[in-house]
Amino acid sequence: MIALDDLDRAILRALVEDASQSAGALGRALGLSQPACWRRIRRLEEAGVIAGRRLDLDQAALGFGVTVFLGIKLATRGRVSLEDFERAVTAIPEVQVVQHVLGRFDYRLRVTARDIADFERVLRRRVMTLPGVGQVEANVLLSEERRPGPLG
Repeated sequence: MIALDDLDRAILRALVEDASQSAGALGRALGLSQPACWRRIRRLEEAGVIAGRRLDLDQAALGFGVTVFLGIKLATRGRVSLEDFERAVTAIPEVQVVQHVLGRFDYRLRVTARDIADFERVLRRRVMTLPGVGQVEANVLLSEERRPGPLG
């Protein structure tokens, strides 16, 4: 674990807000030179604190107006079943996130679809036919608010 000072946290907060900022612009905003800011960002990347920078797409603008969270309980347990399920579910393009979780379900999936009829097609033809699928529970996303994680 790397020790973070106030400048490191300020850099992380600024990058969470807009990851496309240059080290020069970020440095100016924080009272650092471009090279000093770049070195700090590089150090945070090398330590694994910054794991990457992602492009955030607007699913609705792309025609995907429905997001559904699925809880999946596998009918059979065992290493082969988990591996088979994970390999098959990650091949479904509408499945955006696969999380192996503890609790009532074994997996939590984030699925995007054009509309409810499209989601039903994905559920019936792709998800329900996956190896080991037992119980499935769906929760339709009504709204979402983005909250960056704590920075200490």
